Amino acid sequence: MDSEIKAIVLAAGKGTRMKSSLVKVLHEIFSKPLLAWVLDALNNLPYKTENIVIVGHCAQAVEEYLEKNYQNAKTATQKEQLGTGHAVAQALPLLEGYDGKVIITCGDTPLLTTKTLNEFIQYHDENKSDLTVMTTKFENPFGYGRIIRDKNNQVEKIVEQKDATEEEKLVDEVNTGVYCLEWSKIKQAFSELKNNNAQGEYYLTDIVKWANEKSLKVAGFVAKDSSEIYGINSRQNLEIATKIMKDRYLDELMTQGVTIVDRATTFISPETTIGEDTIIYPNTYINGKNEIAKNCKVGPMTHIRGNCSIAEGCKIGNFVELKNAKIAKKTNVCHLTYVGDANIGEHVNIGAGTIFANYNSITKEKKSSTLGNNVSIGSNTVIVAPCVLGENAFVGAGSVITKDVEKDALAICRNVQKEYKNWVKLKKGEN
Repeated sequence: MDSEIKAIVLAAGKGTRMKSSLVKVLHEIFSKPLLAWVLDALNNLPYKTENIVIVGHCAQAVEEYLEKNYQNAKTATQKEQLGTGHAVAQALPLLEGYDGKVIITCGDTPLLTTKTLNEFIQYHDENKSDLTVMTTKFENPFGYGRIIRDKNNQVEKIVEQKDATEEEKLVDEVNTGVYCLEWSKIKQAFSELKNNNAQGEYYLTDIVKWANEKSLKVAGFVAKDSSEIYGINSRQNLEIATKIMKDRYLDELMTQGVTIVDRATTFISPETTIGEDTIIYPNTYINGKNEIAKNCKVGPMTHIRGNCSIAEGCKIGNFVELKNAKIAKKTNVCHLTYVGDANIGEHVNIGAGTIFANYNSITKEKKSSTLGNNVSIGSNTVIVAPCVLGENAFVGAGSVITKDVEKDALAICRNVQKEYKNWVKLKKGEN
């Protein structure tokens, strides 16, 4: 098995049906672009991976995103939209001298998993194929290209819906748009594809016919979960894919010993890890990368926005929002609280209505606060960053804390209460 693999990811399309100024592959699920879900699935394969992303519409935006987030990604530009085969051909200069395996996939299929991709590559190797097409089966395959196999079970051709005969339309095995190929054997195809069709485009699917004409071995790997090849072309598709992704991950979490009280109202990013015997209550939304340990209680009505670490035995109450927060074990963050950019120790109690004021809108800076072990924060308190509260510090309810608090100290910052007798009666003109 090769130790290196290269992938060509098709991401040049505009996504007209998205009705957006943002290019389709940068639309997000759980605050992560569709393209990133695909690239991460490829990068998690047990190979040294290099990705070539074919860009076109809004190329600069995609290139800037890749430059910032993916060091192993290069781009090739498809200046004219002349079909999927033409798109792949734009990668030829970047693959000069390479003779290993190439995966071709689409940048708008965020549900495709590393597990399935790895099984796909293994199947390709075990069958000593020159070209392997990933397929799947649908009860109603309408609209998909049909996989036509010969008597030896080799993939003979891919027939689009509009070109299929009545007999071919009965075939329930369809093309997913994912290919594994031995580059040295197949690369010539991209210089010989023809565009003699109604659209005048160079189709990627034609490499199957080309390979058969060259007497090369063409195999078909059937993906068991057809939802993995679900492509995003509209906002409706985006919503459906989000629900599929979250339901798939909630099943995995429950299998691992996490209690999900109401899956219909619970959304958890697959990049969040959760320990066993933790309970997630309804209407909870957990976004991005987070670590939640075992025996925690989260929600209901909780929003965790990313980069949070919650240790064993914590309670994150209802209507709590967390972002970039590290919370040590057996700490309670009570209801109606916002914690942002904070390091919180063990056995801390944060009273209801507490706000960590972490953002300066003038300088656009975010500052952090630190609470030591056993700190107690009274209700309706504001912690203005940067602040350090020492161990066992106690903050009185209704305080606005702008300075560090020593350990074992009581901090209170509020005006003296005043009372004006009969004020209401006077206002009403009563004696």
